[in-house]
This record gives sequence, C-alpha cells and structure tokens, in this order.
Amino acid sequence: MTATTPSTPSTPSTPSTATDPDESADLDDPTGSADPSTPAGPTSGGSTRGTRGTAYAALTRAAFLASVRDRTTVFFTFAFPLVFLAVFGLLFRGQKVDGGLPYINYVAPGVLSWGVGNAALFGPAFALMHWRRDDILRLVWRTPTPLPTVLGSRFAVAVGVGLCQAVLFTAVAVLPVFGLHLAGDWPLALPLLVLGVAAFLALGLVVGSLANTPEAVAAIANFVMVPMAFLSGAFYPADLLPGWIQAFSWVLPLRFLDHGLTDVLAGRDGLGRYALDCAGLIGFTVLFGLVAARVFRWSNRT
Repeated sequence: MTATTPSTPSTPSTPSTATDPDESADLDDPTGSADPSTPAGPTSGGSTRGTRGTAYAALTRAAFLASVRDRTTVFFTFAFPLVFLAVFGLLFRGQKVDGGLPYINYVAPGVLSWGVGNAALFGPAFALMHWRRDDILRLVWRTPTPLPTVLGSRFAVAVGVGLCQAVLFTAVAVLPVFGLHLAGDWPLALPLLVLGVAAFLALGLVVGSLANTPEAVAAIANFVMVPMAFLSGAFYPADLLPGWIQAFSWVLPLRFLDHGLTDVLAGRDGLGRYALDCAGLIGFTVLFGLVAARVFRWSNRT
C-alpha cells in the first residue's frame, strides 16, 4: 500500500498595512477595501453589520481628520463668523431694534446660523466633488459600504462641527463687550442646529453633484449663501427689511434657522413658531435630498 503524502497548504498572503494611520490614505480609500476592482462577496447579516459599522467609524474619522488638518478650513469654520460678530456687534453696540431688543440679539443668532449653514454646505460639497473626480465614489460602489453610510459619516462630523461652532460663538457673544443675554429656552437651539445642519448638508450634496471643480463648488456655494445671508436676516434684522423681502425670505432655509435661533437664544416672540421653524428645516432637507438623489453621479464620466 502506498502512503499518500498530504499536500502542504499554501501560505496565506499577508495584507499590507499602512505604517501611519493618520496619513491621507484614510481619505483616498475611506472604506478600507483592499481591492476595489473586485466586488465583495455575500456575507452574513452579522458580518455585514460589523463591516458597515467599521466603515462608518473609519469614514467618520477620515472626515474629521480632513476637517481639522486644513488650517484654512478651520479658520473659515470657526474664526470667520467671529469676525462678522465683532464687526456688527461693535458697530451697532448699544443700539436697539424696533420692539426693544438689542441689535446683538438679532445679529448673534443670525451670524451663528450663517456660519453653521456655511460649514455644513461647503464641507460635503467639496468632499463629494473630490470623491467623484478621483473615482473614490466608484470604489465605494464596489464595496459592501452603502452610500448612506458614507453620507451618515459626513452628517455626524457636520453636526459635531456645528455644535462646536455654536458653543464657541455663544461663549464670545455673551462677553460684556457684546452683551448677548441668553433666554431660558436656549437648550431648544440644539434640535434647530441639528436640523439646520441636515438641511444645508443636503444642499451641499446638490452643489457637490453639479460642480466638477473646486472653483465651481466655491462659485455656486457663494452664489447661494451670500445673498441668502442678507435676504434671510442673518446679517441685518429681517424685521427691518421691506415687506416683500420679508415674505420672500421664507422660501430660504436660512430664514427658518435664523428665526428659530433668534427666538430661543434671544427670547423674541416666544415659542409659537418654533415647531414651524423645525418643520421648515425638515421640509428643506427632504427637498434638497430628493434633488441631490436626482442629480447624483458616481463619476464625472457618467
């Protein structure tokens, strides 16, 4: 009887690992896929959930690192709104608007609304444009990571940035030199900020889907945000605007965010319109989300 020699099992290949986890490779391959050309095979439900959770954590970390590494982004996100607060707050210091509220009670919530909306729009718009231009979205399409996980990570970072903006901005606005006095209902600003971030992030997805270059993103976003800041009452009290502009301002998402934050932070008009402001932001989120889904492209070549 001839003995059968068992075959020697082949040595499994060792996957390559990054030497520095903080390198930009995290941004180039946010899903962690080793081979983007090969679609992932079927997995069990638990394994899929684990993969998605890992991908979500990696994407959130990558988006956070990208937002804090760029000094220009950090400046325009946190310091630039404070410049407007200083200019308008000191220029109109001690003055009151018709109705008895100090000017700072209007300009502080208004500039905060604009700063939060600006950051929530620009960040996802630039990221989506770059990911599509560099074919990272096609890589995501070939992995088990669903697109909602990618967008969810951007939303988590945007909400975190927005809340940090609000804390820093409010801490400066309540200084004696500016004199903002918070109303007792100020915690209700938190849901408004989250809803505002969602609405402007959805708008950013529309901009990022339409623009193919960084210059186009900046041009479209500024074309949207700069006029909106003045027409919505963020830089100038809406109560002092002409009647037809006040009526028109309610078709702008920044109007609902500014109005709601002014009510809860500065104690204007009570809370009668709070639910309507929240509903308006939800409506804009749905509207911009549907438009973004319609114009979304996986690649510039499609």
